[in-house]
Amino acid sequence: MNGNQKLDVCDEKRQNFIQHFSQIVKVLTEDDMGHPETGDAIARLKEVLEYNVIGGKYQRGMTVLTTFQDLVEPKKQDADSLQRAMTVGWCVELFQAFFLVSDDIMDSSLTRRGQICWYQKPGIGLDAINDAMLLEACVYRLLKLYCREQPYYLNLIELFLQSSYQTELGQTLDLITAPQGNVDLGRFTEKRYKSIVKYKTAFYSFYLPVAAAMYMAGIDGEKEHANAKKILLEMGELFQIQDDYLDLFGDSSVTGKIGTDIQDNKCSWLVVQCLQRASPEQRQILQENYGQKEAEKVARVKALYEELNLQAVFLQYEEERYSHLMDLIEHYSSPLPPAIFLRLAQKIYRRKK
Repeated sequence: MNGNQKLDVCDEKRQNFIQHFSQIVKVLTEDDMGHPETGDAIARLKEVLEYNVIGGKYQRGMTVLTTFQDLVEPKKQDADSLQRAMTVGWCVELFQAFFLVSDDIMDSSLTRRGQICWYQKPGIGLDAINDAMLLEACVYRLLKLYCREQPYYLNLIELFLQSSYQTELGQTLDLITAPQGNVDLGRFTEKRYKSIVKYKTAFYSFYLPVAAAMYMAGIDGEKEHANAKKILLEMGELFQIQDDYLDLFGDSSVTGKIGTDIQDNKCSWLVVQCLQRASPEQRQILQENYGQKEAEKVARVKALYEELNLQAVFLQYEEERYSHLMDLIEHYSSPLPPAIFLRLAQKIYRRKK
């Protein structure tokens, strides 16, 4: 198969995955749309799903499908099992949407995926908190509808519940490290940063989709999951560091969101690196300007990062971490095909969004 044929297969797989979303919405809403008591709420749910779940890169959801296909022999990949794999992939996307809707409220974000954040839409506001809860509930409704009779059903339920708890712990660490209106630069340590990233991003973004596919393929051994986790948590850390960099130095027309990490007093990779390199005078500049909403103060922090050449620091760091990732894949991917991990690593390497 040449490069163009591989691209065609990938594009077709992605299109099939995206098209499956209409089935997801139908299953979650169609039968109850006209219900005399809950019909109006179901109509709202449909609107929530169609605004918040689509429009991303679908990397997490697609990872479930492609990893499942890598792990299960072709003759066992019948239409039903592939439909279940796509559905579990969409469960991960719903899970992501649940976190993003909530996170945007907590961070006072303005845009997401190239459109106004859901809670910012006229008439929505803090009702979006309940909408986020609906998105989470839909994950477990779908798992029950599609996977209840499967031997891996309990493993999937426990995996999603555990991933939710880990992500919420990570969000808690993020929030208590950066309380609004209280800038304490002493909190922004590399150790704390790594803890936030591991729990808030790496578990659900990388381990969850691969682990879900592993369970669906009948791979439930502790060692196999521990080895996969070792690689995937490292990948998740690199992904979040890239996110932090793109929050400030990325092109918002490409990323689809306007970064607010400086204004939000976030324990970001950039501020941690800045503190490791800053002179006492530069640290004072950071103290006076970080965590402030005024545009000129945000610009002063950005200028400080540029003075410290953090863009070059990031590019070098990205290369080093990618190289380390390749070593981990070489040593820990077995007995899973290395291609599962290499494909994910190549997708995030030098990404712009």
